[in-house]
Amino acid sequence: MVDLKDLRKNPEKYRHGAELKNVPVQIDQILQVDSRHREAQREFERFRSEQNDASKQIGKLKDASEKQAAIAKVAELKAKVKDAEERAKAAEAELEPLLLQVPQPPDSDVPVGKDASQNVVLYGWGQPRKFEFNPKSHIELAEALDIVDFEAGVRLAGSRSYFLKGAGAELQNAILRLAFDMMVYEKGFTPMSVPVLVREASMRGTGFFPAGREQAYRVGEAQESGEEIRFLTGTGEVGLTAYHMDEVLEEADLPRRYTTISTCFRREAGTYGKDTAGLYRVHQFDKCEQVVICKNDIEESKKWHVEMLGYSEQLLKTLNLPYRVIQCCTGDIGVKNASMMDIETWMPSRFSEKDPDNSAYGETHSASRLYEFQARRLNLRYRGADGKIRFCHTLNNTVVASPRILIPILENYQNSDGSVTVPDALRKYMNGRERLEKKK
Repeated sequence: MVDLKDLRKNPEKYRHGAELKNVPVQIDQILQVDSRHREAQREFERFRSEQNDASKQIGKLKDASEKQAAIAKVAELKAKVKDAEERAKAAEAELEPLLLQVPQPPDSDVPVGKDASQNVVLYGWGQPRKFEFNPKSHIELAEALDIVDFEAGVRLAGSRSYFLKGAGAELQNAILRLAFDMMVYEKGFTPMSVPVLVREASMRGTGFFPAGREQAYRVGEAQESGEEIRFLTGTGEVGLTAYHMDEVLEEADLPRRYTTISTCFRREAGTYGKDTAGLYRVHQFDKCEQVVICKNDIEESKKWHVEMLGYSEQLLKTLNLPYRVIQCCTGDIGVKNASMMDIETWMPSRFSEKDPDNSAYGETHSASRLYEFQARRLNLRYRGADGKIRFCHTLNNTVVASPRILIPILENYQNSDGSVTVPDALRKYMNGRERLEKKK
């Protein structure tokens, strides 16, 4: 949520920020409702003060007629207090959903663009493999090796569903374990196991509602309402960031660094007919996520943004997978982010002669800095060294997500005989297995 005081002072900043993100908002309406709320609140406080003063005078009055008049005045003021209070509450109830729709303005270093087509490539790492044979797609490889069953997945759960079998399941677990061990034992993050079934307050607090509601699965009975309603999360970020909701932390204990492996669920609304085959765009997946909660300092947030992105790059380098880092433009960073950088990994089967420079890269990671946006919604604060209470800053990034990461691994490590070499870094998690081969 944005800072209402700042919005009052700088409405054009938020109006322009929303335009850059292509998000329709009614800044003038928000200011009007806010003005009504503040005026009603002032009246409430004034009438209540007058009512209290008048009530104190009643006991001091000796004359019956004067006392009766004073009682009538108190009754009149009581009615005014109630009316002002009701108007203030009504305006506040009208204001909150309007504020929840206001996006965080993008940072000045975020390139202006309408959508993902105008994102900017910052740099790349690794050389895409030049095959001496006609390479197969991950779908062909997985089915031939009998490590994925798409048909059974669709039969049981519908489109974009799958089974990982045998070595396929081993490979996914190995990748997730490699990422988790790196974050916990090398980077010092605190390991967490988080709920993936959460109440609306957690989704709203982390910025996934109201924008993005169409991507979430609601769970429960139709008659449930309010806090009874629960949703499946699309990322471990929800649990990790909302963990300290409504708490006041101590600056000395910051930054808090958390990581988790969780199962994630996304409807993929708006992607009908896009990437329907294979493992690229599925409804259920597993992800190792990283979250940092730090003090309210823009430069520190920027430092952590680069640092966290670097952890994901380190993982891809360990797996020897070529990738490139993308600075997402204003139209692609979403409602809650001040800045977002993606990592796209080389996936040979996505190559197209129509767009040879871009087509074979597919997004595998996304790193975001959000400043106070989530913390304000979650009421997540800390006590500074000076004793003042401030909102925290939050950041998040994918360490690795599977099964999507299986695509570049299978395709880049395939051999001419249809087998797939297991990356060196994963072998210790697969009992020393060096190759995935067809069963004889």
